[in-house]
Amino acid sequence: MTKKIDKYLDYFYQESNFMVKTQKKNQYALRAIFELAKHQGEGPIKISAIAKAQGIPVRFLEVILSQLKGSGLVKSKRGFYGGYILNRHPEDITVGDIFRYMLRSLESAKCIACVSGNSCPFSGNCAFASMWHKVNEAIFKIYDETTIQNLLEEEKKQGLYPNIVI
Repeated sequence: MTKKIDKYLDYFYQESNFMVKTQKKNQYALRAIFELAKHQGEGPIKISAIAKAQGIPVRFLEVILSQLKGSGLVKSKRGFYGGYILNRHPEDITVGDIFRYMLRSLESAKCIACVSGNSCPFSGNCAFASMWHKVNEAIFKIYDETTIQNLLEEEKKQGLYPNIVI
C-alpha cells in the first residue's frame, strides 16, 4: 500500500502543473469572451487587442479562441478587418458554458476526486469522491448562474471601465 501511495504522490506533483495550466486556460477563455462582450456590436476584435486588454499571451490566446470557435460561442472573420466576435449575446453565455466546453476533453479522462484520473490507486475505493462531486456541483451552480452580462455589469458597478455601455 505504501508503494501505491508513493506512486500516487509522485504522479500528483507531475499532474499539479497540468492542473494549474488547465485552470489558467479556463480563466483565459473566460477573459477572452468577456473582452469580446465588452466590444459587442463594434465588429471583429483582433487577437492582439484581446491579449493586450486581458493580459493573455497571444500564442496561448490563438489556441483558446480557435477552440472556442468549436463551441459556437465565438466566430471569426478573416482578413485585414478580421478578428473575433461573440456569436451569442452576453446574457446568453454563462461562465459554466465556457468552462464546460474548455474542460470537455478532460471530463472523460479525469476523476474529479483524484488528480491522477484513470491511474488513481484508489479507483472505486475512494472515501473522498462523493465530497468532491458535491463541491464540483456547487461550484458549477455558481458558474451556471453567472452570465457574461452579469460580469459586465459588475465591472461597470465597480467603476473599472466607466465607458462601457450596457
